Amino acid sequence: MDCSLILHLALILICASQGLCQYEGYDYDTDYEPDPDVHYRPSIHFHHTVDYNVPNVPYATDCARECYCPPSSIVTMYCDNRKLKTIPQIPSRIQQLYLQHNEIEGVDRKSFINATSLREINLSYNKLKSNRIDSGVFATSPHLHQIILNNNDLEEIPSPISSSVERIFLGSNKINKVREQDLQGLVNVTMLDLCNNHIDNIKGKALSKMTRLMQLNICNNKLISVPASLPTSLMYLSLENNSISKIPDDYFAKLTNLTAIRMSHNKIDEVPLYMFNLPKLMELNLGHNKLKRIFYIPRSLEHLYLHDNEFETINITLMCPVMDQTHRLTYLRVDQNRLKGPVSTLAFLCFPHIQSIYYGEQKRSAGDSQTHLIPSYPLPDVARYAEDDDDDDDFPQYHREEHGPIVEEVDNEDEDDFQDYY
Repeated sequence: MDCSLILHLALILICASQGLCQYEGYDYDTDYEPDPDVHYRPSIHFHHTVDYNVPNVPYATDCARECYCPPSSIVTMYCDNRKLKTIPQIPSRIQQLYLQHNEIEGVDRKSFINATSLREINLSYNKLKSNRIDSGVFATSPHLHQIILNNNDLEEIPSPISSSVERIFLGSNKINKVREQDLQGLVNVTMLDLCNNHIDNIKGKALSKMTRLMQLNICNNKLISVPASLPTSLMYLSLENNSISKIPDDYFAKLTNLTAIRMSHNKIDEVPLYMFNLPKLMELNLGHNKLKRIFYIPRSLEHLYLHDNEFETINITLMCPVMDQTHRLTYLRVDQNRLKGPVSTLAFLCFPHIQSIYYGEQKRSAGDSQTHLIPSYPLPDVARYAEDDDDDDDFPQYHREEHGPIVEEVDNEDEDDFQDYY
C-alpha cells in the first residue's frame, strides 16, 4: 500500500476522533452575565401623562382630633367608644357620624353649625337628656336620612327634626308621651321605632300625617288604647307588651297595606269577627291575651299565633266559612289555652297549605282532670315497636313544633253553628 495513502487515512481518523470528543469537557453549569448593553423592555408601557381613572383620595386634615376619618371614606367620621362627654366640631364634608357608646348628655347647635351634608347620625348608648338638646339641632341638615337615638335618657321626642329624615330610632328611652308637634313635618319617615319607653298616650292624630310610614314599633310601653288615625301606608305594626284591652271595630278597615300585626302580651278579650279581614296580611300575633272567641282568617294569612289565651274551642267554620283552597295559612299555634279536645281535622281542608299546628300543653283549672291529650315524645319503646309496622299510628295527631301535621279523624260536634256564634 502506498505510504501516502496510509498517512492520509491516519490523518482522517485523528480528525474524526477529535470531532466526537470536543464536548467531553464542557461545563454546563457555567453562568454567563447578560450583555450590559441590552436593557429589559416591558411588554406594557405606562405613560405618566395618561389618566388611568385611579381616584386621588386626599387625607382628611380637618377631622376632629378625638375621632377617626378613614382615608378610604372621607365622608365618615368615627367617634364611637371614646368616652366623649361632648360632640366635637363636625366638618361640612361629613355624611356619616358615629358617636355611639359615649357619655354625651347634650347636643349643642355649635357642633352642627357646619354639618350641612349629614345623612346619618348615631348617638345611641349615651346619656342624652331632653333638656340638654338644643331646639332644632337635628333640623339643620337638609339631607339627613337616619337618626339613631336609642338607649339614652330622653323624656320626649326631640323636635323639630329635618323633614328629609326617613328612619328614626328612639327605642329604650324614658319617653312618656307623643305630642302632635313632635312628629310635625316628618312626611318622609318610613320607619319609627318607639319601643321600650314609658308611653301611655299618643295625642290626637300625631301619626296621621306621616303619609309614607311603613313600619311603626311601639312595643313595650304603657298604652291602654291603640294609637288613633294610623296612615294607610303602614305595612308593619308592633304593639306588643302594652295594656291594650279593646280595638275599635273599624280600626284596621283602611289599613289595607298591612302585612304584619303584632299585639301579643296585651289585655285584649274580644275582637270583632272580621276585624283582620285584610287583603295583604301575612302574620298575626295575638298570643298572651284573653281571647275566648275565634275570628275570620283572611286568605293571605300565613302565620297565626293564638297561644296563651282563653280559647275552649277553635271553631274552624268561623275561621274559614268557605273552603275554596285559596287560604295560605301554614302555621297555627294554640298552646296554653283551655282547649278540651283536638283541633278539628276540618282545619286541613280549609287550610290546604298548613304545615304545623302547635297544640302543646293546655291550661287546667283546679277541678279539671289532668287528661293528657298529647302522648309524651319520644314515645315509649313498647309503643314505637309494636307489631304493626305502620309508625304513623304511633304519633299524636297534634304535635311538637318540629313535626308536621298528622290528620286524625275526630267528631265534629264541637263545631258551633256559624250564624249563632255572634
